[in-house]
Amino acid sequence: MADPADRQRVDRWIWHARVVRTREAAAELVRAGHVRLDGARVTSPSHPVKTGQVLTVALDRQVRLLRVVGFSERRGSATSASALFEEITEV
Repeated sequence: MADPADRQRVDRWIWHARVVRTREAAAELVRAGHVRLDGARVTSPSHPVKTGQVLTVALDRQVRLLRVVGFSERRGSATSASALFEEITEV
């Protein structure tokens, strides 16, 4: 059985990583189909995300590619949030 500490709900992770301001906004982003996990569209906010997976998040003015590096129990500062992901830039 997998350790629950090695995964988290995708809406919660997006909120903890400070991609959006509220958890509800994160859930709406997922429900609207603006989030992909390893290239596959995710439409359920409760879908689990694991370390090493890549999220593609389509925001209003940009598309962000984020590799999941870690998880947090609570939403922290911007500095602590940046430790949860690695920004992937296309060259």
